Amino acid sequence: MNALTIDVEDYFQVSAFDDHIPRTDWPHWPCRIERNVDLILGLLERHGVHATFFTLGWIAERYPALVRRIVDQGHELASHGYHHLRASEQTPAEFRHDIDLSKQLLEQLSGQAVLGYRAPSFSIGRRNMWALDCLHAAGYRYSSSIYPIRHDHYGMPDAPRFAWHPAGQSGVLELPVSTVRLLGRNLPAGGGGYFRLLPYAVSRWALRRINSRDGQAGIFYFHPWELDPDQPVPQGIGLKTRLRHYLNLRRTEARLHRLLADFRWGRMDHIFLGNA
Repeated sequence: MNALTIDVEDYFQVSAFDDHIPRTDWPHWPCRIERNVDLILGLLERHGVHATFFTLGWIAERYPALVRRIVDQGHELASHGYHHLRASEQTPAEFRHDIDLSKQLLEQLSGQAVLGYRAPSFSIGRRNMWALDCLHAAGYRYSSSIYPIRHDHYGMPDAPRFAWHPAGQSGVLELPVSTVRLLGRNLPAGGGGYFRLLPYAVSRWALRRINSRDGQAGIFYFHPWELDPDQPVPQGIGLKTRLRHYLNLRRTEARLHRLLADFRWGRMDHIFLGNA
């Protein structure tokens, strides 16, 4: 059983657009989150799959009915923070305020405990491990925020590839997005842009290797905007960012259908915390 996760943010909120779309302008951009999440909910229902939705507080506050649809269909609601701020760019006090605010808001809207957190851009690493102590103090039970790869914007390549307790046997459980070990390096195998940029066969091979050779559950993620080829395009973004964000958007939905059919999927809390 592998864990399927969705980072619920809209296209204009991605970290790569921070220099082009300030947060003060977010309310002026047309939101497409309801259309895209409803498409995902229909896809999951068709395949009989339950997933974990790491949801921005900013989105939840403006679309409370969407949050309730997610929960009513049997999915786990988890936190992606409130403002989509990188944990590495916040002070401990700022980070604690953000994770408290999002957790309280999501719990009020859903009527359920929020146990999981994923930092925007996987922005917990060697230099800010204090963030895990903040999560534990705020009542979170697990994090999926440390990506054990080498990347130009994030990553902690020497971190464990599978579930681990960064603070020993206490504190939050860290559940990293999946990687495969090849030629002495950890390579991404858990979705995101790699799922769109590379042939589907690569993702299928990697997850099968994790399940069979490593004997572990895979953790896969994607964003609602990755199923939306008609989203607006901000002006002035560079070629590298444009390729990472927009390439193969029209193929994502069909690939997800194949992925859901080829593997068994479930929620993060059910797989790693029992039925908590």
